[in-house]
Parts: sequence; C-alpha cells; structure tokens
Amino acid sequence: MRDTMESLELTGVVLYAQPLGEYDKRLVILTGDRGKITAFAHGARRPNSPLMAACNPFVFGSFTVIPGRNAYTLRSVKAANYFTELAAVQPGIYYGFYFLELASFFSAEEIEARETVNLIYITLRAILKNNVPLEFLRRVYECRILSENGVFAPPKDRGSMEESAWYALHFTTLCKLSELYSFRLSGKAEEDYTEYVDKMMRRSVDRPMKSLALLLAMTR
Repeated sequence: MRDTMESLELTGVVLYAQPLGEYDKRLVILTGDRGKITAFAHGARRPNSPLMAACNPFVFGSFTVIPGRNAYTLRSVKAANYFTELAAVQPGIYYGFYFLELASFFSAEEIEARETVNLIYITLRAILKNNVPLEFLRRVYECRILSENGVFAPPKDRGSMEESAWYALHFTTLCKLSELYSFRLSGKAEEDYTEYVDKMMRRSVDRPMKSLALLLAMTR
C-alpha cells in the first residue's frame, strides 16, 4: 500500500459491483492492507469512463482511492487481471462468484487480507486451468479459507477416515498456496475429505450463501 496526503493505493480484488444511480457504481473490494472496503466509482458506467472495465467482480489490481467518513471514492485502477475468460467457463464462473461471497463473509474492515486475496487469485486461475474437478476444488478452497480464519482444524485421529483423506486435510491447511491444488483424491478418500469439510462449513458459516444456492441449482 502506498499512501499520499489525499489518496491510498490498495492492492486487491473486486468482490461486488452494484449499479448506483444513472452512471455510478458501488464496489466492495477486498484489499490486502485494509481488508474489505466499500468504494464509490463515480461515472464508471459512462461508455468512455476509464473505470468501466475495472469496476466488475474478479478484477485484480491496484486501486487508488480517497478515504471518506464511511466509504472510499475510487479515482483510478491499474488492473493486473480482469479474469474475463471466466464468463465463458460454465459452471466455473458460478463457483467463482461463490468463492468471492465466501471471502466476503470472512473479511472485515481494517483487518489485513493478503492471504485471502492471493487465495482467490490462485483459485480463479485453477478454474481456468480446468485440471481439478470443480466440486473438489470447492472443498479445497473452503478448507483453506476456514483454516486461514482460525475455524478449521483437521482431525487429530484418523478414525475410520481414509489415510489419504486425513493427510490431505492437514496438507490443505499447511501447504504453500502455490501447492494448494496439486493433489487429487478419489473414491472413499474424496468422500471422507468432502464430508469433513462440509461438516466444518456448517459449523462456521451461519447464513445461507446466495451464490452457493445458485451454483447448486445450476449444477443439478
């Protein structure tokens, strides 16, 4: 983050973008240094606006903002990745929206979120690479984001769980982000991994995820 007397430059990702009035947009941006912020992009919906392309979900970059009493004003964006390719990935884009909503659920203002910003980036890249089944990718993402927020602990004892699933749960919470989607499970091991992550999600997420409901409806 680089500060000046009037503005801040924050690196992050757009989680939400909502039309406001005739030409403006209201954004929710997850930033590495200041966590989740609300920013207003004036004129972003005008056809010739330099903000138009960058004021959309999934956009990663550096956002120059001016702090206000309750929100920020967006002045400019240096976009590093628009992830426009996601629009052509079905149903991958719906998984992407769910990942953004889950990140928003666990984020707060003034709580740094560098790890989560990076997690979203590598997860969207994994969707585009299409090397990991999306339902398994979803459980790995959920496991990692729960762990980052201190609400996930792998089982100490394996019990009846497949050994590879038990090791995978530990690996997911401890590995480098660059290695997160490097493993696969199948059969009962995948079932055990999925069942445990689902159980921890039910304990930790206390409200319905609208994007997950849409995702499940789209993939039935």
